[in-house]
Parts: sequence; structure tokens; C-alpha cells
Amino acid sequence: MGKQKVTAAQREARIQAAREREARARAAAQRSQRAKKVFTVVVVVVLALALALPTMALSLLGARS
Repeated sequence: MGKQKVTAAQREARIQAAREREARARAAAQRSQRAKKVFTVVVVVVLALALALPTMALSLLGARS
């Protein structure tokens, strides 16, 4: 079983398919990175609100008495 000859068209098709796979992989990595950033921002906002709102409520209630 010797190595089969690959025509120029087949070689070009393989190169094009590899480029498309790389582009899809890059796009998926970018989407993943963006999702991580959004998740981080959401968590930070939720934590900030969870800490700030009770503090503000206590200060307002304490100021009224």
C-alpha cells in the first residue's frame, strides 16, 4: 500500500477545509471568551447589589429612627 497521489484540486480542497475548521475554532473560542466575560460581569453586579442594597436599607432605616 503506497502513498496515493493527491491531485492539486484535492490538496486545495483539504487546505480550504482546514482553513474553515480553524476559522470555526477561532469563532467558538471568541464566543466562549465573550460568554465568560459576560458571566463575570453579571456575577460582580449581583454581588455588588447583594452587598450594597442591605447596607443602604439599614442606613436609611437607621436614619429614620
